Amino acid sequence: MHAITIPEPGGPDALVWTEVPDPVPGEGEVLVEVVASAVNRADVLQRQGFYDPPPGASPYPGLECSGRIAEIGPGVSGWSIGDEVCALLGGGGYAEKVVVPAGQLMPVPSGIDLVTAAALPEVTATVWSNVFMIANLRPAETLLVHGGSSGIGTMAIQLAKAVGARVAVTAGGPDKLARCAELGADILIDYREQDFVEELHRATDGAGADVILDIVGAKYLDRNVKALAVNGRLAVIGLQGGVKAELNLGTLLAKRAAVTGTSLRARPLSEKAAIIAAVREHVWPLIGSGTVRPVVDRTFLMPEAAEAHRTLEASSHVGKVLLVSPRA
Repeated sequence: MHAITIPEPGGPDALVWTEVPDPVPGEGEVLVEVVASAVNRADVLQRQGFYDPPPGASPYPGLECSGRIAEIGPGVSGWSIGDEVCALLGGGGYAEKVVVPAGQLMPVPSGIDLVTAAALPEVTATVWSNVFMIANLRPAETLLVHGGSSGIGTMAIQLAKAVGARVAVTAGGPDKLARCAELGADILIDYREQDFVEELHRATDGAGADVILDIVGAKYLDRNVKALAVNGRLAVIGLQGGVKAELNLGTLLAKRAAVTGTSLRARPLSEKAAIIAAVREHVWPLIGSGTVRPVVDRTFLMPEAAEAHRTLEASSHVGKVLLVSPRA
């Protein structure tokens, strides 16, 4: 088969489409013929040499895919060869074939084509696990989503609205904010021109956000805590703004607030399987009914992964950027 490899870390041109050995499914695994994958920030970090795959995972980038089951390993039940699926991966999505633990497989939701399904696993698992399973967002509460026009952001807006929450977003510029509004965002904050703490307090009569989903990290930590409501929950899932910051614990204590930090890729298989099961139970019906839809900005052929990475790094997209296998 062919896959995107990274012979040496570096810029987008470090991604090389080359022939590699076919993977073989082991106990509890299936082999998927990949139709499409999606580009995530973690792939960029891996390309740059800052984010190695977890032990046992494929060395190739790609944290999600869609495709068809080609082979079923020992100990797997409930799936058949030829089933159309999408999957959460520890790596290997940028390839023509990938081995997937059975617990990380999902059927393609009703009404979604097989290519578009590649846009779903990472964002649905990340948003559902952090916003709902950990931060426990409830109806009528306010969720603040940083990077509202990203793949994570566009899914978070829709899922929060589906459960009856109020949604605030930050995004760069009126065009991206308009797209967030189309998805249901209630409070629109241009982080380039406005202070999100001030704008959020103004829009909530000083109450703040009950839950904040943050991809920025250190740069926003102090302001995020200030933006939290009493009993608020801050979920940090990205470090685009650095890894170290000071935190006024007095403010955190006064608000009786909580700060959590999670990553999905390195979690044990049992935890990933539990998250995938919850996504199938709670999110898949919303997608099947059309209440929630994946947002895809554009697609590239998989050998054009370098150009797809340039698009992601330029932040010119809204939603997901997909890679389609030449065999699809």
